[in-house]
Amino acid sequence: MHLIVTEKNITAKKIANILFTKGVKEKKVNGVNTYENDGTIVIGLSGHIVNIDFPSKYNNWSETPPRGLIWAETELKHTQKKIVTALKKLAQEADRITIATDFDREGELIGVEAHNIIKDAKKGAKFDRVRFSAITKPEIERAFSNPVPIDFDLAAAGEARQKIDLVWGAALTRYISLTSGRLGKSFLSVGRVQTPLLALLVDRERDIKSFTSTPYWEIYATLKNGDEFIAKHEKNRFTEKEEAEAVMAKLGKKGTVTEYKKDIKTESPPIPFSTTEFIRAAASIGFSAANAMRIAENLYVNGWISYPRTDNTVYPASLNLQDILKQFLSGEFGRYASKLLQGKIVPTRGKKETTDHPPIYPVANAKKSDLKDDEWKVFELVVRRFFATLAPGAEWETRNVSVDISGERFKAGGSKLTVPGWREYYHYGMVREDKLPELKDGDELKVKSTEMTEKMTQPPTRYGQGRLVKIMEDLGLGTKSTRHEAIQKLYARNYVHGNPPQPTNTAVAVVEALEKYADLITKPDMTSQLEKDMDNIAEGQTSEDSVVKESQEMLETIFDELDRNQKEITQTLYDGLREDKIIGKCPECGENLIVRKSKKGGRFIGCDGYPECNFVLPLPRTGNVVATDKICEKHGINMLKIITGGKKPWDLGCPQCNYEEWQKKTASEKVAAQSGEAGTARAPSKKSKTVKTAAPKKKAEAPKPSGEKKKKIVKASAA
Repeated sequence: MHLIVTEKNITAKKIANILFTKGVKEKKVNGVNTYENDGTIVIGLSGHIVNIDFPSKYNNWSETPPRGLIWAETELKHTQKKIVTALKKLAQEADRITIATDFDREGELIGVEAHNIIKDAKKGAKFDRVRFSAITKPEIERAFSNPVPIDFDLAAAGEARQKIDLVWGAALTRYISLTSGRLGKSFLSVGRVQTPLLALLVDRERDIKSFTSTPYWEIYATLKNGDEFIAKHEKNRFTEKEEAEAVMAKLGKKGTVTEYKKDIKTESPPIPFSTTEFIRAAASIGFSAANAMRIAENLYVNGWISYPRTDNTVYPASLNLQDILKQFLSGEFGRYASKLLQGKIVPTRGKKETTDHPPIYPVANAKKSDLKDDEWKVFELVVRRFFATLAPGAEWETRNVSVDISGERFKAGGSKLTVPGWREYYHYGMVREDKLPELKDGDELKVKSTEMTEKMTQPPTRYGQGRLVKIMEDLGLGTKSTRHEAIQKLYARNYVHGNPPQPTNTAVAVVEALEKYADLITKPDMTSQLEKDMDNIAEGQTSEDSVVKESQEMLETIFDELDRNQKEITQTLYDGLREDKIIGKCPECGENLIVRKSKKGGRFIGCDGYPECNFVLPLPRTGNVVATDKICEKHGINMLKIITGGKKPWDLGCPQCNYEEWQKKTASEKVAAQSGEAGTARAPSKKSKTVKTAAPKKKAEAPKPSGEKKKKIVKASAA
């Protein structure tokens, strides 16, 4: 019997339908779906079915100190026991096993996990490997006609990453959480890739907040010679208002064209989609990095696009671009495919060329009705990008003019798309056309009006997810397969919110403590070096054990710094985390309002002046409370967001406004109930954006923080 092992059940079913021309028999083995015909069985895994973890004896944080995890033993644990049992059962009858998992580092490791389980169940079993970049009939048939050996070096690189990330994440997370007193569900996470990435965002946020806006002035003139156009003073910005006013005072009612130029500019087509380029393009149309990759994965396993995890930006010579285009002669993209096939096909080339997978391209022609709305948007993006890479350059007619007005020089420019070229196929990021009339040197123009506008310099912008992925690639942070996951992890850990991602005060506190006293964790250098080392494992130039040992020695160096500065780290974290809980000033006594926990575990906003002042506001029971930069004009306290992992944040707004609204609604419902006009009064639903907890009836009955002294209250808030 020939046993074929794929990465997922959906892939197993698709491959079986391609290979078995006489029909597929579907049956369960130990509760796991398999697909068979004529002595061949295909079974799908569920991604990793084996996990590397510490033995349970290391789970007790009070017994095993963080540093004790660096050299702690690890073990393999079966995470999908039904699949493991099914593999062992099928192995008994198999005389050939083909690993058909995704062809990349993770896929090779998943395949080797299955290989090891099967090998232990049946000694002497014969294995081979098939590699494919698309789940289509030609690609699958080609792959199965050309099996290759399993690449154990590539799998070892994936296993090294698992071990390194486990040790770094567990040891550093345990250290920071214990040091800050943030335990249980509110633990603080630190990771090899995650923390340098977070430091990038925090450093950017500091730049934004420390930026001081300064005024500047711009001068514009509306000119007319038949058609009107607007020109700007050549100085662009005036930093002194008096200078700008002096220029304005001397401007007359006529201008003279001193220079007029027309030119043709060719705009080259874009390069093929690598994973990074795809994520950047998807971000520009509103998709987060994680969501874009999730949709791309679905399109891949369903046979619509090629494998979406690739660094390649050069189509291989083996890829028949004309045949791909011919698939699109009917349907939504028919006229575009037809036009491209009439000309010479010369694809663009990026700088990165690899041999594992081609750039992302469409492998089948989907109808809009075949896909969900978001899937269609991503599929259309991939199709149009593919078309654009095969199209000629676009041509723009550019016009530039210089005009003298009373001795002051003004400039204007315009552009017009004259030959659409690739822009006909790929309309994303279209440059706006600015029209400028036909002029010539010496023309006299009427100055219809002049205007001086005051503006303020703007701080740098936050990194969007597409840009962030590109920065990570340039710095060597993560891989094509993990960068979007690292960004998503920051959301899941409640370190960032919003899009573009904005760090919370907790994130700032963690990064500041580490940058001051253990900056090796926050810099990309160590992580980048380990990424290169893991590439060397994949290429057979070094061993998995030596790289893992190197990473452990790096971590020892980091812990030397942490131990030396533990007192300072504790204080920095304590101060920063306390700051994260302050949302404004108490309207009754002026002390800080702080997010607190009651003895029963509930949450509320309490006054730092307790017990003298017992002003309180209720909070929802779940989610992480984040104070935003927006201040309520009525009450002078921070607007709040409630974030839960990677879910969309709930804008709670001003907690006092929210509470007052709840009181009014409750009172009106009570009156209505008493008059027989309504049923029993109800607490407001989350849909109405009011809090889920019942408000305290009297301030004196509000939940009290644990501890009687003010000093103890403050310490509790830091935890």
